[in-house]
Amino acid sequence: MKNLLIIALAIVGLSSCNINRNLMFRTDTNYEFDTPADTARLMEYRISPNDIVTMRIFSNKGAELLNATASPGDGAAITAFFQFPRVDFFVEIDGTVEFPELGFVELEGMTIREAEAHLERLYGQFYRDPYVLLRVTNNRVFVFPGSGGEAQVVTLTNNNVTLIEALALAGGIQQRGDARKVKVIRQVGDRKEVYQVNLATIEGIEAAGMIVQANDVIYVDPVPRLPAEVLRDITPIVTLISSVTLVVALLSGIF
Repeated sequence: MKNLLIIALAIVGLSSCNINRNLMFRTDTNYEFDTPADTARLMEYRISPNDIVTMRIFSNKGAELLNATASPGDGAAITAFFQFPRVDFFVEIDGTVEFPELGFVELEGMTIREAEAHLERLYGQFYRDPYVLLRVTNNRVFVFPGSGGEAQVVTLTNNNVTLIEALALAGGIQQRGDARKVKVIRQVGDRKEVYQVNLATIEGIEAAGMIVQANDVIYVDPVPRLPAEVLRDITPIVTLISSVTLVVALLSGIF
């Protein structure tokens, strides 16, 4: 019996090396998280490299757009508007976009409205009173809702999606997730910034209004489950030892 106890303890020790190995982005207790500026909490979405932007441009301050939509009974005009050419453009790694007639234009870091106004100024040399409509179509974030290694890629269909909305789109914080420890990992310039948000109390509603940016990683720390994972790892081995012990006892009784 003593030998079996020693073996069981050794098995537990070996198994503990594999416990919670699926947990990611761990931080020490004294880790210093970054603090977003107050303006960053309500910051609008800003164009980033690898975004795909869709642009429509109209002359005369969008008079054609108004003509198409101002007459509800004119189905042909509305149909013609939605068939108006719409072109997708890729934001290069250096933050520039190649547009017709303009060449490469830097848009990285601009809000949608800032980019529209910038393009309207540039296209003013070719068109009379240009009106630009711009939209990012592929911006997304990566949400780990609290189960460890499981994640979802959440496409942001709106320009300004908050942290709480992104979590809701991913199905919310899972049962194992710790709402007190929600990490937001963001590329800012040439470095990664890591924020930690506490959503366990009503005071966290302000932080929950943070606007997420393209390629943010939202990671909800899972609550460690030491006993359950130890039991899961050692159960097959304990079963094997019990079976071997039973066989040895039976053979000893026979011989």
